[in-house]
Amino acid sequence: MNNKIPYPSRINLANTPTPLDMLQRMSEKLGVELYLKRDDLTGMELSGNKVRKLEFVLAEAMDQGADTVITCGGVQSNHARVTAIAAVKLGLKSRLILRIPDPSNPPPYEGNSLLDKVAGAEIVWVTPDEYKQRDEIFEREADLLRRIGRKPYIIPEGASNSLGAWGYIRAVEELARDLNGLSGGMEKPTTIINAAGSGGTSAGLVLGVLLLGLNVKVVSINVCNDRDYFVRTIGEICEKAIETYNLSIPFSRERDIDIIDGYVGRGYAISRPEELKLIRDVARTEGVILDPVYTGKAFFGMTQELSRDPNRFGDRIVFIHTGGIFGLFSKANEITPLL
Repeated sequence: MNNKIPYPSRINLANTPTPLDMLQRMSEKLGVELYLKRDDLTGMELSGNKVRKLEFVLAEAMDQGADTVITCGGVQSNHARVTAIAAVKLGLKSRLILRIPDPSNPPPYEGNSLLDKVAGAEIVWVTPDEYKQRDEIFEREADLLRRIGRKPYIIPEGASNSLGAWGYIRAVEELARDLNGLSGGMEKPTTIINAAGSGGTSAGLVLGVLLLGLNVKVVSINVCNDRDYFVRTIGEICEKAIETYNLSIPFSRERDIDIIDGYVGRGYAISRPEELKLIRDVARTEGVILDPVYTGKAFFGMTQELSRDPNRFGDRIVFIHTGGIFGLFSKANEITPLL
């Protein structure tokens, strides 16, 4: 690693470096040089991008003597699931705040929520409206744990804060080595495309590119909320990291944050048939499984943009496969008619 980058403490949890694979058939179909950064293969029971951020966040939890981590997400949250599994590996307990329509009638455990329970997570069900006040719920649950002698550590949604962003600063350094091995090397203009769900991965990618001075553009396709939300959220994470860690980089929300809006579809974690058809087609074309919540929507958005303008992202694209395969299992009834 580059000694000039002041990495905070980190626990080694992920299987890295992950491969950079060319999608030959999709490249020909879309008319671009398309690569997939296989962060779905980071290990930790197919944890995807989440574990890169947790390597830094959980290091701080351990340094503070925590015995329980508290985090949150939707019922099929990849982040909550990998947090529960990583906690077990470190000898910690986990408490997950998960949103569902009716907490008095929780759904059957399946996909990620089933794995949460298998890993021994304590689950607190909340409504979507209650979830909007999750910071207050975090403090309530942390206080309950302190009263019985436990030492909680709160991890924000997606581990998306200035500390978690270091996971993708480190990933950019890894990706730079990948690109150096390709035809044209780092001199060839490259666009990194990723799905934006809580903003931490995008923030880390932006910061990493700036720290390393790469000839790379970062483009995020939001899978929830809207462009203004993510410019604000990613901007706040980047600015907090720059301030906290004294990073000498020129950062501008207007220049460095590029959000492509318009592909949320029916809503977060709610699929449209055309998104599920694309997941099917990519699986049958490249043998790669996208997920319905993040990569399926973002990959769909990328292909739609390219269909309108083949030069939209330049000659070379790296799509970050952030994992999430278990989220597909809860869509079985929707995708089966398309198979």
